[in-house]
Amino acid sequence: MENNKFITGNLNEDAAKIDNLLHVNESFDLLKRNTTIGGKNAVIYYINGFCKEDIMQKLQEFFSDLTPQDIQTGVQKFMENQIPYLEVDLYDDKYNVITLILSGVACLLIDGFAKAILIDARQYPARNVQEPEKYKVLRGSRDGFVETLVLNTALIRRRIRSPEYICEIVRAGESSRTDIAICYMNDRVDKKLLNRIKKQISQVREDALSMNQESLSECIYKGHWFNPFPKFRYTERPDTVAASILEGQIAILVDNSPAAMLLPTTIFDVIEEADDYYFPPITGTYLRLARTAITVLSLVLTPLFLLYANNPALLPDWLLFTKLQESQYIPVFWQLLILELAIDGLKLAAINTPSTLNTPLSLIAAIVIGEFTVNTGWFNMQTMLYMAVVAIANFTHENYELAYSIKFLRVLSLILVEFFGVWGFVAGVIITVLSIALNRTIAQTSYIYPLIPFDLKKFLRRFFRVSIKRK
Repeated sequence: MENNKFITGNLNEDAAKIDNLLHVNESFDLLKRNTTIGGKNAVIYYINGFCKEDIMQKLQEFFSDLTPQDIQTGVQKFMENQIPYLEVDLYDDKYNVITLILSGVACLLIDGFAKAILIDARQYPARNVQEPEKYKVLRGSRDGFVETLVLNTALIRRRIRSPEYICEIVRAGESSRTDIAICYMNDRVDKKLLNRIKKQISQVREDALSMNQESLSECIYKGHWFNPFPKFRYTERPDTVAASILEGQIAILVDNSPAAMLLPTTIFDVIEEADDYYFPPITGTYLRLARTAITVLSLVLTPLFLLYANNPALLPDWLLFTKLQESQYIPVFWQLLILELAIDGLKLAAINTPSTLNTPLSLIAAIVIGEFTVNTGWFNMQTMLYMAVVAIANFTHENYELAYSIKFLRVLSLILVEFFGVWGFVAGVIITVLSIALNRTIAQTSYIYPLIPFDLKKFLRRFFRVSIKRK
């Protein structure tokens, strides 16, 4: 970052430097307007499509009426008394002037003024703040984050009206210079963690945050790649972000991304969803317990089925009806692995299929392909049933990273069961437990708190929601 004096007050020199840096003559959307303000030559730079045209027109009309006496007071007084707009700043360094122009802020240079006047009259193209497609709720708020950072921070500020709520703006990326908002409650946040996050963001030396939050998370947290469980929680719901901030967490929003990153995050935070709080305590408790049970079921169902398929003698009497009767052309182990891959193939196909064709093609894949694969001997009916249950169970929680963490560990358990039988299943369970228990949050605290260190009251509240009056 360059902090040397870039704006000198010589309009011709300053304008020439900006023209050269921004390639104004080559870029059609970078506009430069020469004008006169109070008898002095001036230049306005702005990006076509980013500025509110009506405001810029009114400002230029206002400037044309100024007299030489109005601009004799210096740049600071001129900004305070002669610019009828609220969001105005003064900068003279290269980094801020160039970055703000490229961010859509209008830059006014006046001959004799040794600072650039930055007028924030931006209006980014943005979609409506409708409910996120992935993070829907049965009851509750229907708004969601969009790709414009200012709108996202406003949605949080609307819900938290405390003076202790702070939203700081920093930048990262040598070329992208991406705006990043750090949101927290000043009286509740872990100050040590907050300072560490700020320091790590300031030390990011990547050229661009091309993958938004994912790029940022990989820069600020050097975790173990082989542990698949999520270190951050992502959401597009402002009500979830506001609730987490009020509980002392830090929210990080990146410009051009509709998702917020919450930290520190434990496994219990990942499993929680907004619907748990928008229903009465007994219903919210049921939803949490059901989601947890289904998550565990999706992890062990197919490894247990493979274990019993390879070792029928292990089946208890009350499960004898699940014993495979028909002949197997393809071993059950390979059937399960093929179906694990096929399910991901169907997901990718659904993402890239036009919405008008999504439903009919899904029905074709489910009915026609499923029936023919059974009839031709590729798969048996029980394998198809159990994998269908697992596929549906993956959609019971909104977190993609958690779903794929369970998938990777399930596949590992299948491989261990195939080669080592009962001991392989036990090893799969142990590896899963250790992957969760030995994981650490970004604050280097326990990933399974309040289980370790144990806090009975808080642990029970992770599963059993209580009324507000009883907290």
